[in-house]
Amino acid sequence: MWTNKKTSPKILDYFGLYLKNSRHPTCITISSRRMSQKHNPNTTYDVIILGASGFTGKYVIREALKFLNVPSSPLKSLAIAGRNTSKLSHALQWASRPNPQPQIPILTADTTDPSSLRHLASQAKIILNCVGPFRLYGEPVVKACADSGCDYLDICGEPEFMERMEMKYHEKAVEMGSLVVSACGFDSIPAELGWMFNSRQWLPPAIHTQVDAYISLESDKRIVGNLGTYESAVLSVANADKLQELRRSRPKMPRPVMSGPPPPKGPMVHHLKEIGLWAVKLPSADATVVRRTLSCLAEDPRGLPGVNESTEQIERREAFWSSIKPAHFGMKIASKSLLGVVRFIIVGWFIGLFGKTGIGRWLLLNFPSVFSLGYFRKKGPTEDQVASANFKMWFVGHGYSDGNLASQGNKKPDTEIITRVMGPEIGYLTTPIILVQCALVLLKERDNLPKGGVFPPGIVFGPTDLQDRLQQNGISFDVISKKTIS
Repeated sequence: MWTNKKTSPKILDYFGLYLKNSRHPTCITISSRRMSQKHNPNTTYDVIILGASGFTGKYVIREALKFLNVPSSPLKSLAIAGRNTSKLSHALQWASRPNPQPQIPILTADTTDPSSLRHLASQAKIILNCVGPFRLYGEPVVKACADSGCDYLDICGEPEFMERMEMKYHEKAVEMGSLVVSACGFDSIPAELGWMFNSRQWLPPAIHTQVDAYISLESDKRIVGNLGTYESAVLSVANADKLQELRRSRPKMPRPVMSGPPPPKGPMVHHLKEIGLWAVKLPSADATVVRRTLSCLAEDPRGLPGVNESTEQIERREAFWSSIKPAHFGMKIASKSLLGVVRFIIVGWFIGLFGKTGIGRWLLLNFPSVFSLGYFRKKGPTEDQVASANFKMWFVGHGYSDGNLASQGNKKPDTEIITRVMGPEIGYLTTPIILVQCALVLLKERDNLPKGGVFPPGIVFGPTDLQDRLQQNGISFDVISKKTIS
């Protein structure tokens, strides 16, 4: 995690960010290129991992090394970047073990030094940004990529950041051929691909009207979450007014036409008997990201055309999106016990209450273990804890066996389809798997993807082979049940 060198120590304490303000040599400034990165023959690296020495970054290195110079992989050159070359070297050494440390270039870059970021973007086809919270450190990286025509992927789960980047940099990214896609980690690819997978199970004349996702985190040991996720949640509460203000300042996004009546609000705590879980609504980025993809589909029902698609690819893309129908989407966090849900509610209450004031945020960020009831701590989880954890995300779809029934206001849904996405620990294992596979898709299928712009991941990666790639790397997609309900 980085900080602005001009920020006062009091502000650092305020956010609970204990960072050392060491200077590094300013990198050479490279002027903006008037062509997309895809057509620039002078790029040095396929991928640069930025913020590679962080908790998640070192796992991203480890995952990327699995595909570097493998015959079937499009990843032929890789570099890592950050402020502290010593920490980056240690991260590379950790990620390489038990094998010898490979000769991966270590580059110096700083989010407070725009010239270093432009130089970084000038050398890469894709930058994988692991520097968060993105609200504090993400925009300079997006700007450098949009100005340079370099593609950009990150693991952000902060709606205000994502929507602000779309507003500020979409047109520039389109012009320069830079594809900017946030939320390419556990937030929010499993949610995006998961609801699409559930949607594809509703074969005509059946149609779904609602899909609710239930995320269950499990471990043989005590679960310790990614501290960056916790910090992002706290800062999201602090900036909730800014998100609403941003949305009010923009033209309203197209709304997809939903079949059937809107779902009832329902109780605060829900018992899902079919899969034995208790759940409560989760105010995460997932639902926001899914809604952004649905808005994109309302505007472009056949999806986004690729920069140089073949006729076969156009047909494949249009066939994929014709199988996806809009539906109301909700996200809930679940536990096998009611007590587990109560703990989630208490943590959410702490963040919601204390996150609204300066002193409250100081307490939350300086004592995460206390206010998260042990779910998060500054040191992060041990490797054993990471290895023992996994997630299950259940998608419960409700709809009609015949789409004509949806237009009859007095008819309740008569069909239920449950699907599931399942994989390893979310922050340090699943997120790197997803981020790296998204990068490999970009490298291999760049002609089939949009020339440039700022988009949610679903609209970009939905028609690609990303789901198949994830299934080959430990993240499964399964149909659990299909049944008639009364």
